[in-house]
Amino acid sequence: MNIERRCCRALALSGLLLAAAAPLAAQPASPLPSTAVMVNLTIKTDADRAQIMKVMPDEIRATVRLYLDGKIQQWYARSDGKGVVFVMNCNTVAEARTLTDVLPLSRANLANLEFTALGPLTPLRLLLAEPTAAPKSNPPQ
Repeated sequence: MNIERRCCRALALSGLLLAAAAPLAAQPASPLPSTAVMVNLTIKTDADRAQIMKVMPDEIRATVRLYLDGKIQQWYARSDGKGVVFVMNCNTVAEARTLTDVLPLSRANLANLEFTALGPLTPLRLLLAEPTAAPKSNPPQ
């Protein structure tokens, strides 16, 4: 299958999911279960570069420990060079904050941390729902 067809199918599925989820938006949202927390760590713009470089070896060791302990599921460098993004195996932002507050960059007040709780993509549940029967039309008389 060529790339155009795959893109069209992906866009069509996305559109269907969004259209099907639109009526759900009018209903009060039930809280989603949090299965991970994304942490966006950015270096403060006014941070002293010499101090950052002094702290970095300890920061790297601390994050490797979190990874080896199973607390960091994925980690990425930001392509703009301003920090990193962790996907952490935590069920709450509070738990992720507790783990990252002790990181050397955080303790030295050299980084900003933003936390986002992540959960399942619930509109996918619509794919599991039983299809509704088409309304029966009355036969002509």
